[in-house]
Amino acid sequence: MKISRIDHIVLTVSDVAQATRFYHEVFDMPVIQQQSTTGVTTLRCGHQLIRLQRADRNARKAAHPTVGSADLCIVTRDDLKDVLRHLKSYYVKIDSEPVTKQGSEGQMHSIYLRDPDDNLIEISSYK
Repeated sequence: MKISRIDHIVLTVSDVAQATRFYHEVFDMPVIQQQSTTGVTTLRCGHQLIRLQRADRNARKAAHPTVGSADLCIVTRDDLKDVLRHLKSYYVKIDSEPVTKQGSEGQMHSIYLRDPDDNLIEISSYK
């Protein structure tokens, strides 16, 4: 078997509409699909998708979906100084100023914040 990439991740959130607004407005992720019958919203994140669901969704899902348990890293081509200005314009609290670390493509610089459900979001740049 040759795995090539991750297609999508699913975040369990307390309020799908609130989470959709956050990811769409703050990160400019296009909304691909909103399913009112299932309560799932799908957003595009580069070549991957992020799906937002509530824990009480009746469908195939993780055994114990928990709000606020995700820790994910998204990569930007923008300078992190510009990203910080953008986030501050949306009153997003920054947990950490830029730190240097190793990513899948080499050395990267990252900032950390939390979404409305307290999921840890790392925004990184390889510049």
